[in-house]
Amino acid sequence: MLKIFSLTAILEGISYLLLFGIGMPLKYMAQIPEPNIYIGYAHGFLFMAYVVLAIVVCVEKKWDLKMFAILFIASLVPFGTFYVDKKYLKPQLT
Repeated sequence: MLKIFSLTAILEGISYLLLFGIGMPLKYMAQIPEPNIYIGYAHGFLFMAYVVLAIVVCVEKKWDLKMFAILFIASLVPFGTFYVDKKYLKPQLT
């Protein structure tokens, strides 16, 4: 389950950067909203999957509420899921 969560964390981080780094500027600066629709759907799905998997992994690994809070807050911060993957998830995989 940790490998799936790690992959989801990376994909969620990429979708976050695509949405706010490419999708939003295209929508509001270039008046091209179409890419934002698809990127937004993908990001929304990946965000929900990330949060659900964070809950599952925290229960499975018996991590406390503080760890879940770190995982959740990381999903709201740009590059946060990359940090979580490198600091908390990758060491658990080896």
